[in-house]
Amino acid sequence: MRQHGGVKLSKKGNSKLRIIPIGGLEQIGMNITAFEYEDSIIVVDCGLAFPEDDMLGIDLVIPDVTYLKDNIQKVKGFVITHGHEDHIGALSYVLKDINVPVYATKLTMGIIENKLKEHNMLRSTRRKVVTYGQSINLGQFRIEFIKTNHSIQDAAALAIYSPVGTVVHTGDFKVDYTPVFGDAIDLQRFAEIGKKGVLAMMSDSTNAERKGFTMSERTVGMTFDHLFAEHRNNRIIIATFASNVDRVQQIINSAYKYGRKVVVEGRSMVNIISTASELGYLNIPDNTLIEIDQLSSYPDEKTVLITTGSQGESMAALSRMAADIHKKVSIKPGDTVIFSSNPIPGNEKAVSRVINELSQKGANVIFQDAHVSGHACQEELKLIYSLLKPKYAIPVHGEYRHLKANAGIAEALGIPKENIFIMRSGDVLALDQERAEIVDKVHTGAILVDGLGVGDVGNIVLRDRQHLAEDGILIVVLTLEKGTNQLLAGPDIVSRGFVYVRESEGLMEEARQILYDALEKCLSNRHADWSKIKLVIRDTMNDFLWKRTKRKPMILPIIMDV
Repeated sequence: MRQHGGVKLSKKGNSKLRIIPIGGLEQIGMNITAFEYEDSIIVVDCGLAFPEDDMLGIDLVIPDVTYLKDNIQKVKGFVITHGHEDHIGALSYVLKDINVPVYATKLTMGIIENKLKEHNMLRSTRRKVVTYGQSINLGQFRIEFIKTNHSIQDAAALAIYSPVGTVVHTGDFKVDYTPVFGDAIDLQRFAEIGKKGVLAMMSDSTNAERKGFTMSERTVGMTFDHLFAEHRNNRIIIATFASNVDRVQQIINSAYKYGRKVVVEGRSMVNIISTASELGYLNIPDNTLIEIDQLSSYPDEKTVLITTGSQGESMAALSRMAADIHKKVSIKPGDTVIFSSNPIPGNEKAVSRVINELSQKGANVIFQDAHVSGHACQEELKLIYSLLKPKYAIPVHGEYRHLKANAGIAEALGIPKENIFIMRSGDVLALDQERAEIVDKVHTGAILVDGLGVGDVGNIVLRDRQHLAEDGILIVVLTLEKGTNQLLAGPDIVSRGFVYVRESEGLMEEARQILYDALEKCLSNRHADWSKIKLVIRDTMNDFLWKRTKRKPMILPIIMDV
């Protein structure tokens, strides 16, 4: 037996550690990874993804956790790195099926509890707040939380000690030597763990294509200070991510310095700020915050609005202001609007639409230099690789190109190519001190959430929505006599989203006539059953409409019998 990071390494067992990403690779979002050793599974993070453009009407996408359900007796708990939606958003859905304890740092747990409250799950969920440096024992694993910096407070990397060696999962991180609140990343602990030997490192790849270092969050505070000094005579509206508590803190600092009152607008922003200030992560001077209804009592140049909507989301506060549908705030000429964020890949169009709408209303829009990323660039990734010196590198958190860039960094630092694994969701990587290989694939996928329905909208329903969106629908109604199949009424044609009926009466009349003839022919055969009749209606209409309009609406036959 030899010691390894406090966990006894037994030589006789030939079990391997299995690392299984259930989501979060090939995309930004839906991060969830299972670590399995013999009879123990721990799950790191449980995030959601936002819907793609072609997922019509879908609100959220959550991971398919069939593998965890099938192995429920092994699952010991969820270990959460930080409180962003792409790491905790699916918890309240997944815990309904997999009710195991949740471990997280203080602010992260505060945000998770907000979510559980909304789903009435606070009483049924076991939770434990973990501090940095503390370890928790779950089955065959010991997990230590290590302090890191990110664009939300209380982010942690995880050292996962298993019987075959240590795996370090960085979570989302950057190296910030001068954070706004709390301590800098615990590089010393990374170095100590690296000294003892690290089997594998899974690291954040979001900014792996970017050279250099990510700037400190404090630099944004200096930018705000200049902007406040420059725009003393205007109302200032700042859009940022609700979860970036340090950003909000710096806006409040500048507002206080320049004697302005602060209004917080947007549901997620209000939720997170109240949680953060209750837990002591936000320091708000007395009489600085005011309610949105009190805005009119102060001159414009004495107010600041902090709002959601920096990604152009159509229902967020800033987008509603830009589109003039916000109940309490309307944009006036001279307002200074600052976007304190970068568009997430895929949101560029929405952001640019909101910027245009704001500019048309006479606002002065600023979107340069008022943001720094929360993710490590190449030099910081090199630093962590060099401190940990892992045997195997597993890039995570990013699209394929980001993972590939991260793999390139690992290789440049001397990790052999065959020890770097760019995995796909569902791959099973089995590893021990001797070797690592992808040995299996488990079922993974996305479950779509639409309103209160979880998973009831699948590919077929989405395909129908696409079809309806592109070509509309025609409903054909007819009444048959019971027993004789005599046509008593109809066929009547109702159209939605296909053509404007009043201007296409000729087309509709012609379609009705052709249908009538086809039905007469079909019904003269005594044995025509309803499915045959419906098929004739669909085929006849499809042929006729394609010839006349080159469109293929959905045809829905409705037959009644009397």
